[in-house]
Amino acid sequence: MMKDLRRLSLPILAGLGLAMPVSSAENAFVTDAEPPVPSSVQAGTPWKEADTPLPPWPRDADLVELVPDGPDSALRYFIDSANLRVGSDDVVRYTLVAEGRGGTRNLSVEGIRCTPKGAYKTYAYGAGERFVPIDSEEWLPLPAHDGERWRHDLWRFHFCIPQAFAPRPKIDMVRSLEGRISPRQNMGFLPD
Repeated sequence: MMKDLRRLSLPILAGLGLAMPVSSAENAFVTDAEPPVPSSVQAGTPWKEADTPLPPWPRDADLVELVPDGPDSALRYFIDSANLRVGSDDVVRYTLVAEGRGGTRNLSVEGIRCTPKGAYKTYAYGAGERFVPIDSEEWLPLPAHDGERWRHDLWRFHFCIPQAFAPRPKIDMVRSLEGRISPRQNMGFLPD
């Protein structure tokens, strides 16, 4: 039995000797790595956020109610349609009014990016009929949970073109908020 193991181990050891590295002069493979991108492809311009002034205080006549998808909320949400804007950086900027059952209102100026997963940023909060800017450099992911589902709904159903990752025209955003765009148009499919 020991003799048989020695006979088997000799070819294995010989095979290991063949797997030893050869010198670079004897290497038949190209060692220069090719660039990961062809030379004809040029780098794009990185996205840069535009400076945008804060909007004026919203008027009640310009508010369009946003009804979030999902369970009822203790708050009612409104978007100021007069100051809904798409910036040169493709950020949809809007004023949100969140109203409690007692009529108390919280206002914020925010932006949404129409990226594949969406992102939002808060620019200012409303107090005393004027907006107070906040220092926020960071874009945050859109929450999909029930507490702040309205941002996700703005991105998915009202502000962005499905599967194009681009903002809708303002008139279509307002029509969507008012319920005048069919659900099929909001799904990214062509209408009948």
